[in-house]
Amino acid sequence: MFEKDMKIGFLLDFYGEVLSERKRTVLDYYYNDDLSLAEIAEEIGISRQGVRDLIKKAEEELHFYEEKLGLAERFRNTQQCAERLLKLLGTEHESRELQRAAEELAETVRS
Repeated sequence: MFEKDMKIGFLLDFYGEVLSERKRTVLDYYYNDDLSLAEIAEEIGISRQGVRDLIKKAEEELHFYEEKLGLAERFRNTQQCAERLLKLLGTEHESRELQRAAEELAETVRS
């Protein structure tokens, strides 16, 4: 059985542009549009096994980029820090300027 690694969708957001168009399209169909291997095979004109092979190769490539660059993990950590900062600031009556800066950081990371 071929199981989906849901982290791939997140990695696709970070590194999708460095994949070939074909790999990016197949991963997008599979993870974002939730198409089956058979549906993707019919859409792009290859066998189900060919689709599976493309998905596995593209996933390996995305994991390689994350291992080397770590952008997705850094983003997650930054997002968590910004959210924690906002939460802490919400409990104190600190400077409005500091509050605005924390909100700006959190908004930048969210988008």
